[in-house]
Amino acid sequence: MFIGEYSHNIDAKGRIIIPSKFRDELQDSFILTRGLDGCLTIYSKKQWDKLFEEINKLPTTRKAARQYIRVLTSGAGEVTLDNQGRIQIPSFLSKAVGLKKECYVIGANDHVEIWDKDAWDAYYAEASESFEDVAENISDFLIDE
Repeated sequence: MFIGEYSHNIDAKGRIIIPSKFRDELQDSFILTRGLDGCLTIYSKKQWDKLFEEINKLPTTRKAARQYIRVLTSGAGEVTLDNQGRIQIPSFLSKAVGLKKECYVIGANDHVEIWDKDAWDAYYAEASESFEDVAENISDFLIDE
């Protein structure tokens, strides 16, 4: 499980540190791709395989499914940690989500997300305002039967 929020900068070569608390679960290599809501997403290989099983169930006769699959997989790639715990972010992915220098690396339960600082601050402020309403609206999904 990935939890927590960490502030890190992208260096001049497009590298960012992955927090040590995440590295153990991610291991030496993992999948980096475009995420939802304007961030990049990191999946362990195990989690990526689980996600791919679900993606393979999507009906490719539906345009939305094809679009989702294409955007998710076309930018996906395996990345490895260097000796200092950093990964290289391809420039096309950085541009796609507007990453600048200051970023947040956050745990999001089963994956890790990389956000531009300004985008995360705006997203978090908006999400925080409706946090209790959202919790109430999704509570039916959380009840064990």
